[in-house]
Formats: sequence, structure tokens, C-alpha cells
Amino acid sequence: MKLAILSRNSKLYSTQRLVQAARERGHTVRVLDPLRCYMKIAPGQFQLNYKSKALSGFDAVIPRIGASITRYGTAVLRQFEMMGAYTPNSSDAILRARDKLRCHQLLAGQGIGLPTTVFGDNPDDTQDLLNLMGEPPHIIKLNEGSQGAGVILAEQLSASRSVIEALRGLYANFLVQEFIPEAQGADIRCFVVGDKVVAAMKRQAAAGEFRSNLHRGGAAALVELSAAEQDTALRAAQVMGLGVAGVDLLRSSRGPLVLEVNSSPGLEGIEGVTGVDIAGAMIEHLQHYSVVGKRDSRRKPKSLAKTINH
Repeated sequence: MKLAILSRNSKLYSTQRLVQAARERGHTVRVLDPLRCYMKIAPGQFQLNYKSKALSGFDAVIPRIGASITRYGTAVLRQFEMMGAYTPNSSDAILRARDKLRCHQLLAGQGIGLPTTVFGDNPDDTQDLLNLMGEPPHIIKLNEGSQGAGVILAEQLSASRSVIEALRGLYANFLVQEFIPEAQGADIRCFVVGDKVVAAMKRQAAAGEFRSNLHRGGAAALVELSAAEQDTALRAAQVMGLGVAGVDLLRSSRGPLVLEVNSSPGLEGIEGVTGVDIAGAMIEHLQHYSVVGKRDSRRKPKSLAKTINH
């Protein structure tokens, strides 16, 4: 299999692990910076150049596209798709997952649990928006943030109003969500590959911090998933059309709630905690689907297979 990995930095842990796993299985792999890819589009003709040389013959593509280059990165991925390469995460699926508002609308439409969320655009309607939300504390988050950036906890109604007015003054798109106190500053990262949750870890926020992201000083530990948590993670990835996803859940009194569906989940933290060869699982997923016809990554799996519990 001839594999491309779209990544701006070949030295990142996740990128290096995917290269290693692919080569261990006898595949040819190349890391491509999506911003150095150039496209030619004509009726029935799609061409990609990389550093002045044409790219062709790739069987599969793994997108590791950061939020800052979503628009161009997904355009490059779409070009690969139009040229016949299989990808576990299509360009459209990545765009669905990156837009938090759209993601939550789609999940709610399928009856998947999530924190109550409100959204509005007009500055004159701030109070109406907060009335819809209910009593604080409130979580206010930018629509296209990552790694905990742009997520604010407002414990008083006046604080919520001030933050919302400030964000609107910056013309930023944001959501307001209910705070789930019983989660106690912890969430669960479920790593989905195909129709399995191949690994899971619990992330606990550091003292004085409500965000559990490892980049924010959170601590990670092994966790055993319930059947409901496994099912929720798989269904969330399927609704987004993602063959590879990091699904973040909260444990609440009304069951698992989806916080986010990440289309480019990092490998370092979860491989280190669980000891699972996630990179290998991703490559084996590609092997199967590129061989059987480079199927559309939005295909729903036939069954919800048993997951690996820890």
C-alpha cells in the first residue's frame, strides 16, 4: 500500500508512530505538508503537485490536519479523494466535526447525549440566550477551539454576560453549555478506529483547573468503559462519518454525554497510558478498506463490535 500522511510536522509523535507502524507492515509511506500541496482542477482531471513534483498512485491518506489550516487542508484531502485515494476521515467529515455547533446539532438529531447547548448571534439577545441556558455555572467555548483553548467557566450570571459580550465584540462564534458538576473535572477520551473503541483513558483536571486536557496539565489513567459509553462513542463517530476519532465523554447522572468529536486525535498520551498500539490499528484499518475497494469513510459499520476494556 502506498500511503500519504498529511501533517505539517513530520517530527510529531503521532506522525512518527504512523510512519513506523506503516513501514513495519511493509507499506510505502510519505509525510506531506498540506500547505506545500498545489492543486489543478479541470473537468474530470485532478492533479496534485508537491514541491514541484506530481503526486500520484496513493492508495490511502491519513489526514493530520490542524484546526488552523482546516480550510486548505481539507481541500487538499478532497483532491486526494477525487483522485481515488481512500481516507478513514473524509474532508466533509472533518468539516462536520470541526464545527462544534454543527457537530452538536447532528448528534442531538440522532438522540446522542450531550450537555444542553445554546447559540445565538445577535448582541441584543444576550439575556434571552442566558434565559434559554438556565442558571450558572456556564461553559462558554469558541466554536472552533482545540486542546481546551477558548473554553471558559463562568460561575456567575454577570460573568457569563460579560464573557459573551466580549466575544461578540470580537465577532467570535461561540457556544454556551451547561456545567456538569458530577463529572468532577474529569472526562473520558475514547479512541475509535472503524467499528471499535480500541483504547480509552480518563483525564482528570489539575487542581484549580476545570479543563481536563493533557495540554492543560490534566492527568490520565486507565478506565473501563460501560456498554453505554462504548455505544455512545461509536455512534458519535458514525454520525460524524469518521473512521478514526477521539470522542470525549462526560459521566453524568443522565448517562454519558458527548463533549467533542475530534477528527485528528493525538496518539502520544493515550498510547502511553493504555499501552495499545493505536497507530498499528489505524494502519490495519487502512489495509482492509483500501484493499476491498477504498470504500467511502462514511460507511456505517455492520455491527458495534466489542471494545477493548481496561
